Amino acid sequence: METGILTSIVLIFGLSIIVLYLCEQLKIPTVVGLILTGLIAGPHGLSLIGGAQGEVETLAEIGIILLLFTIGLELSFDTLWSIRNVSIIGGSIQVILTCAATSLAAMLLGRTMQEALLIGFLVSLSSTAIMLKVLQERGEVDSPHGSISLGVLIFQDIVVVPMMMAIPFLAGASVGTGEPLEMILMKDIVILAILIVSAKWIIPEVLYQIARTKKREIFLLFIIFICIGVAWLTSLAGLSLALGALLAGLIISESEYSHQAIGSVIPFRDVFASFFFISIGMLLDIGFLVGHIVPILLVIILVVLLKVAIASLIPWFFGYPIRTIVLTGLALGQIGEFSFILSWSGLEYGLITPEFYQLFIAVTLITMAASPFVVARGPKLVDLLCRFNFFASMCGDLARGETDASRMRDHLVIVGFGLNGRNLSRAARSGGIPYVILEMNPETVRREREKGEPIVYGDATYAEVLKHAGAERARVLVVVINDPASTRRIVSVARAVNPALHIIVRTRYLQEIGALKDLGADEVIPEEFETSVEIFTRVLKKYLVPKDVIEKFTGEVRSDAYQMLRVTPRISPGLSDLSLEVPEIEVTTFRVAPGAPIAGRTLGALQVRKKYGITIAAIQGVQGIVVSPDGETPVNPDDRVIVIGPPDKITAASFLFTGAG
Repeated sequence: METGILTSIVLIFGLSIIVLYLCEQLKIPTVVGLILTGLIAGPHGLSLIGGAQGEVETLAEIGIILLLFTIGLELSFDTLWSIRNVSIIGGSIQVILTCAATSLAAMLLGRTMQEALLIGFLVSLSSTAIMLKVLQERGEVDSPHGSISLGVLIFQDIVVVPMMMAIPFLAGASVGTGEPLEMILMKDIVILAILIVSAKWIIPEVLYQIARTKKREIFLLFIIFICIGVAWLTSLAGLSLALGALLAGLIISESEYSHQAIGSVIPFRDVFASFFFISIGMLLDIGFLVGHIVPILLVIILVVLLKVAIASLIPWFFGYPIRTIVLTGLALGQIGEFSFILSWSGLEYGLITPEFYQLFIAVTLITMAASPFVVARGPKLVDLLCRFNFFASMCGDLARGETDASRMRDHLVIVGFGLNGRNLSRAARSGGIPYVILEMNPETVRREREKGEPIVYGDATYAEVLKHAGAERARVLVVVINDPASTRRIVSVARAVNPALHIIVRTRYLQEIGALKDLGADEVIPEEFETSVEIFTRVLKKYLVPKDVIEKFTGEVRSDAYQMLRVTPRISPGLSDLSLEVPEIEVTTFRVAPGAPIAGRTLGALQVRKKYGITIAAIQGVQGIVVSPDGETPVNPDDRVIVIGPPDKITAASFLFTGAG
């Protein structure tokens, strides 16, 4: 039995485990680690695979097919149709301008028009795999620059389809394919028509019949058959296998079984796609890299500057501040993995030379490897730019929109107007609390101002913006944005603007609490903790655990968990800050419901302190505020009662005021 390919696979897998582990320690993306594995194992490295490189390349081709197949599954025609604004407009700006500028530069350097256009295609694409991982690890997927970047990346993934279809036409115009372009175009139209009809009527019905058998093996085999079959069909028309795989994914995405298909294929995709990236690394000639290091570095600098500059135009076009402009540009500054696929096709059709192919691989690998580190330095670059006069006005004068903040005192400042910000503003409005909202999305600001919301366009990471919202005179500032780096900066700047400001921050993870506390946050609410509380509360309800037991347990859990969030205020605490000074004490306000046990009775009659272990510090009613009420003080419906006591005691006694038991 021939074991050459098995030996090569064992060596590659063993080496990739070591390389990927080291990359994980250095925070280098998995894709880059796989490419480095190929570089080490390949013929220009340690030559570990010997004569099995052809078999590895075959596995890599399968990886390309499965990779594009799953991309098609995740996109779907509905997704393509629903793309709006940033994806279409921003993506078009980025792809067209980058492609045009690169093609023009290539033609000026003596390349043919067909070759120059292909080079424009290659440079215009960025890495979805790397940037999605980087944004997820940094918790910035939902941040303004994260949303814009992902919208553009989705558009790039889609525009790969016409780019791949264009390569045979470019080759036919330059070297001749032996077949008229009209005939190639006709074949493409017929195949696309067949695929659209299949996606609409045939495939969903076949999948339904197969799903009825409840046999996973049949379902998986049919999915693989569609993937490879459509790829083979498109190859007959002179198109690439990769394009066929992408179209196959789009076909199945139209059925209700697309999620099951993704789950079935992903394990195979991950394995074979690893071979694709490893095979890319094998193609890089170390000798070529060392011998041409100066021109390679020069090209890298020019490509990155061009891509960053053009990508920065997208958030600028939509009216975002300079922070989003810079971070979006840096996020899209590398060349992507789909460019490898296009370059393979270009090399096969003779549109690019082997020497240029080596140059392209070197430039692409270095930009991909460097992009996580470049993105991480983005916030510091913004701060550096703001030191120059040219950018100073863009950095500081970011607040736009008239509000009543200049006349407000003790108001609430809300940073971010997502779901949490909307709910908080509704609560503030219901409670009669004056508030101002700071938001960086200009469309959201325009829409909400038309509804009457006191919202201001501005980047809260700058003191001038916070001052525009009256943060020096505010009582509370709440930060509810999906950008950890910006959140930390906002807390630091807000504390400097107003040392007496009570700062509440929503964060996603418990490990972020310490840094936010050190920067000046008074309270940090981690989403993962609150989510766990909500989950166990609902579980206990399903098991018919009494409500008072659930509330008591919830109060104890929150009391224990949030002790680590308490910090000593920088000024002498008032009543509302007592719980921060003494973690075992909580200060709560109840509105007395009509019909509640305490409504219409005196404090002495109920013996609140003796029976329930809580103290009523004040009562606010139609007659005003009564501080330190005695036993003869009556409590009326709709009065607001300020209660002090241990959290579990307050929870147990809450029925006195709410009537709910």
